[in-house]
Amino acid sequence: METKIYSATTGKEAGSIALPENIFGLPSNPDLVHQVVMAMQANARTSTAHTKTRSEVSGGGKKPWRQKGLGKARAGSSRSPIWVKGGVTFGPRNEKDYTQKINKKMRVKALFTALSEKLRNNQILFVDGVNLSAIKTKDAQGILNNLSKVEGFKTLNTKKRNNVYVTIPGNDANAKKSFGNIYHAHVDELRNINPVDVLTYRYLVISAPQESVELLATKLSK
Repeated sequence: METKIYSATTGKEAGSIALPENIFGLPSNPDLVHQVVMAMQANARTSTAHTKTRSEVSGGGKKPWRQKGLGKARAGSSRSPIWVKGGVTFGPRNEKDYTQKINKKMRVKALFTALSEKLRNNQILFVDGVNLSAIKTKDAQGILNNLSKVEGFKTLNTKKRNNVYVTIPGNDANAKKSFGNIYHAHVDELRNINPVDVLTYRYLVISAPQESVELLATKLSK
């Protein structure tokens, strides 16, 4: 399967590339993608909510009042969960572990399935390169303006949260910092891409397509 490559400086067609079917031509598999995404989000979760049990709250060592003769309910400690400022029964604890195991083959297939679905929905744009000689937000904004001229991608530069995810084949400080001030765009190295990122962002811009496809293919051999 072939797709077009566009220029980041003009927004016009600059060539084409043959995409492997085992990466960009997989059938839809929402169950697999959902399972992997939910597991990844669970693994990223931190246990911050924490409550104290009756043995951990302060005070309450003394019996509040005598057992009989006052006409009140019996009470042995002010740390009781039914008392104000008492312990909490079955509350959240910060030692809880939310991690889930994800098989490598599942993770890779979920990523390629998400990429395939993105390509079918015309939400992936292949660009010859995102080359910035200096750290300038204006230049990064210019690239997005040029790419929004491509047919079907006119809303690519819309100021909407999580609108476009730009991948670069290697570490590029100029590109990362130039796009850093653009609210609706995010830049990262292709090796870090995962199903959560693919589904979170509306559009996916892949720079240096030939090199990027080769990097994706190495995930199959690992």
